[in-house]
Amino acid sequence: MSKQLSRIAPWQAGKLFAVLYFFLSLIFVIPMILIAAIAPMPVGPGFHFSVGTLLLFPFMYALVALIFVPLACWFYNTAAKFVGGLEVTVTEVADV
Repeated sequence: MSKQLSRIAPWQAGKLFAVLYFFLSLIFVIPMILIAAIAPMPVGPGFHFSVGTLLLFPFMYALVALIFVPLACWFYNTAAKFVGGLEVTVTEVADV
C-alpha cells in the first residue's frame, strides 16, 4: 500500500527536533566537559571554552532547531503542493 506525505506540521516538528537535538548534543558535550575538567588549561590570551560555554551548546543547538526545522517544513509543504509529497510504502503486520 502506498501513501503520500503531503504536509508536515512545522511547529510540532520544530518542538520535536529541538528536544532531539538537545539530547543528541549532550553526547558530545558531556565528554568535552569531562576532558576539560581533566586537561590542563592553556595560559595566555585567547578564547578558551569554559564548562559554562559547553553547557550552553545544547541549548543553542535546540534553539537553532526550533527556528530552522519549522522553516524547512514550510519549504517542504510549499514544494509538496507543486510536485507532491514524499511517497512511502506501508504494510500491515499481523499481531501474534
